[in-house]
Amino acid sequence: MFDILLLKTFVTVVDEAGFSRAADKLSLTQSAVSGHLRRLEDQVGKPLLKRTTRSQQLTPDGERLIAYARTILALNRDAWAELTRTPFHGRLRIGLSEDFVEARLLRTLQAFAAQYPGLEIDLQVGIPGTLLNQMKQGHLELVIGSVCETDEPGQLLWQEPLVWAGPAQPVTSLPSPLPLALFPEPCPYREVALTRLAQAGIPQRTAMSCTSTAGLRAAVLSGFALAPMAASQLGQGLVALGAEHGLPELPDAQFRLFAAPEADRLIVAAISRLIVEYCAARREP
Repeated sequence: MFDILLLKTFVTVVDEAGFSRAADKLSLTQSAVSGHLRRLEDQVGKPLLKRTTRSQQLTPDGERLIAYARTILALNRDAWAELTRTPFHGRLRIGLSEDFVEARLLRTLQAFAAQYPGLEIDLQVGIPGTLLNQMKQGHLELVIGSVCETDEPGQLLWQEPLVWAGPAQPVTSLPSPLPLALFPEPCPYREVALTRLAQAGIPQRTAMSCTSTAGLRAAVLSGFALAPMAASQLGQGLVALGAEHGLPELPDAQFRLFAAPEADRLIVAAISRLIVEYCAARREP
């Protein structure tokens, strides 16, 4: 069976005459688009495109598949429209933690809303704990954010190590009390970092209270403080510090999708599929 996502990528690459333009159209990275094509060619067992440094051309097998792919995608759209004929109306309020504030995701949500003229999507960026409380109070329908060691229900999108972020230059010894840059409560990274330091008997002080990831990065890059961060957020100039510096191990950061029980089930299911697909593509190397 063909994967609809792979067929959609294949058709878009052909229609946009290139991987770069297809990536922009699909709100994916170019490497993700290339990965989709490789997986589709693995499924078929034959090459579908002849690639050069300047262009690509459909192989004979690619010519045959492109016609089927267009038909399959059209039938998929028609079936979805028929079975979900009740249009989405009203406002969908989504809470995003800073980890998810990306232009590609915003374009993806914008494209989704454009399919339903009666639908408006409002986004609120904040700390996951605050966003989840707002959802429980009926102010949000969906929350996408990271948590640690929680019993909160929610669909797991992915998980990765939570680390102590420090400057890339060599650190011989850490000051005491340990200066930290932290989000305000109720931040899951803040809570677990302070708990693990207390359990290890390591004194600390909040040297900087931040409301943005940019603020945390600036504090760490300058050497002003350390900060708990998901490993994927380290970026240039930051490294993970650990047991070799006397720091306790931190648990994984879990990136989850939460939905309010009273939210419209059809729209939650549709937007959840979209977000799961986006996150799967985002995590592809």
